[in-house]
Amino acid sequence: MKLSKSFVKTFREVSKDETAKSAALLIRAGYINKEMAGVYDFLPLGLKTLEKIKNIIREELNAIGCEELQLTALQNPEPWQKSERWNSDKMDIWFKTELTAGGELGLAPTHEEPVTNLMTKYISSYKDLPVYVYQFQNKFRNELRAKSGILRTREFLMKDLYSFSADEKSHDEFYHQVEKAYMKIYERLGLGDCTYQTFASGGVFSKYSHEFQTIIPVGEDTIYFNADKSVVLNEEVLNNEVLEDLGVKIDELESAKAAEVGNIFTLKYKYSDPLDLVYNDAEGERKTVFMGSYGIGVSRVMGVIVEKFADEKGLVWPENIAPYQYYIVPIGDRAIEIAEKFHANAPEKCILDDRDVRPGQKFADADLMGIPIRIVISDKTLEKDSIEITDRKSGENKLVPLDFFNELV
Repeated sequence: MKLSKSFVKTFREVSKDETAKSAALLIRAGYINKEMAGVYDFLPLGLKTLEKIKNIIREELNAIGCEELQLTALQNPEPWQKSERWNSDKMDIWFKTELTAGGELGLAPTHEEPVTNLMTKYISSYKDLPVYVYQFQNKFRNELRAKSGILRTREFLMKDLYSFSADEKSHDEFYHQVEKAYMKIYERLGLGDCTYQTFASGGVFSKYSHEFQTIIPVGEDTIYFNADKSVVLNEEVLNNEVLEDLGVKIDELESAKAAEVGNIFTLKYKYSDPLDLVYNDAEGERKTVFMGSYGIGVSRVMGVIVEKFADEKGLVWPENIAPYQYYIVPIGDRAIEIAEKFHANAPEKCILDDRDVRPGQKFADADLMGIPIRIVISDKTLEKDSIEITDRKSGENKLVPLDFFNELV
């Protein structure tokens, strides 16, 4: 990215109606644009960051045998009517639209019904099981109050995974694999030391579900945990029965604000029963497929990472999800020539700030964008055959030999 050629700009201020720190910083840094309440565009820098997050999730899910697909966002009412979730009295977050030729369609808030319906065409025998499929797709939810920036929106990018197993035992084995995979994902995203698997309500089809909660001051949830955090639970399930079940006492627990960054559910037969997803076992007996679902709000996680790491200067990205690794600031004609060569060697890793603006503005924008390493090439540094590198996170600044750049790219 050459900033002189990009439409991306930074801003000193944003509209006062954007109260979430993460969204305000992402707008100022040129990562997102706010269209309306709860609806955001992802600009080139924001899109690259989302892709980095997606790739980490993809790698960990593929490693446990999951397959990626892409389902349509437009929803046929029929599967939803079978599960009794088409009616807005049962699920009040629908966006629906009328077809010109007549009839209704919906915009998917989630995909349990359509993916179960899809599997009726591909699962008929125990030999077809298990199946683990996931997707990255925009979801649409008609939230009454869209708030907290990209932490709660009306359109958001979600990773949703669905498991189809022969029985509860095989389901449980995969469920535990997902638990481990999720924690690996959060560790790679830089959230491993503040994200916990949390007991939450399982609804009508399971005693508990599990959420993954990241402790941050602006979190919408309250979690409770014991001293070693071996037991963590959501406030919604904090009662005597649950405490007894988990073997803890209320006076042993501390609380903190947290943001949900993932959830996993044992669905049992909630969707396979009404949609008639069945298979023949080895003895030819007809049985219902046992299901689970597993979600991560990808754009939401991006906002949580901003809330966790940003400082007074702007964004601070963990290196493995930053849109670029290096922000190059050339000062002087010779410096520009050298910077151009560096950028040409590794354009996918470098932002070249070749704009005709003062160095101070370039430094401020490098900090605001949160790029991990700023590299300054100037006549002063070139006199010593050196470049100046500054670590965004630590603030450490040092001169290194000019040849050192070859190792970076």
